Amino acid sequence: MSVQAVFASALLAPDQACPEGVFSSNGADPASRFAVYRNNVHSSLINALAAAYPVTLQLVGEAFFRAMAGLFVQASPPTSPLMSEYGSAFAAFIQDFEPAASVPYLADVARLERLRVGAYHAADTQPLDRQTVLQALQGQTDLGKLRVQLHPSVSAFSSAYAVVAVWAAHQAEGALDGLNPWHAQGALVLRQGLTVKVFAIDSGSVAFINSLNNGAELEMAVALALEAFSEFDLNQCLTLLISHDTLTHLHPEQKESP
Repeated sequence: MSVQAVFASALLAPDQACPEGVFSSNGADPASRFAVYRNNVHSSLINALAAAYPVTLQLVGEAFFRAMAGLFVQASPPTSPLMSEYGSAFAAFIQDFEPAASVPYLADVARLERLRVGAYHAADTQPLDRQTVLQALQGQTDLGKLRVQLHPSVSAFSSAYAVVAVWAAHQAEGALDGLNPWHAQGALVLRQGLTVKVFAIDSGSVAFINSLNNGAELEMAVALALEAFSEFDLNQCLTLLISHDTLTHLHPEQKESP
């Protein structure tokens, strides 16, 4: 193991001793200085998680969240120098974290918050003009073979809980009154301009949007959406996507050369 790897390993493991060879230029005890540095690194990573998952924190409280995040930091050290990318596996960690089982929707709330972070930092891509989109859709001779490319910020997932309602209730004071988290809900996350937006959608719309993101033709995306939810409304879903400037490219069927 390299010197850097040994140092990094000790930095993220509180039970490990100060690595050999570490010294202080001013004569202070190296182990004490290393402990201070290690504590600062841990605190910085936990603070980064708290900033990325504010509703998750509110749901369990500051003390519980920081203890849980501390264990995550030890288990999942950063793999990128970009702090915005840290914590992508936090929702999966929460899902398996037994002390959090009393808040069964906590992992999905964390998942939603991670998608919001991803949407905010997604690449800038110029959306198609809405009129251009409508004209292209109306003029397409074989609409089923069309491939619709969405903005990089667009993502969707289904939850067994009212994840969007829970998240939204924590955005305004007093909104928790009457909240019922015990019903399934889909979530759509996107960035319009510089604003990240969250919408509650049905499971068919989730399947449709994910199919488009996976490169499916429109006909196949609709079939998968109806399989997920028999009352899927294509017009309603497309209107939502178009009205929030999420379509970036329309790829008609490629004709094979003879």
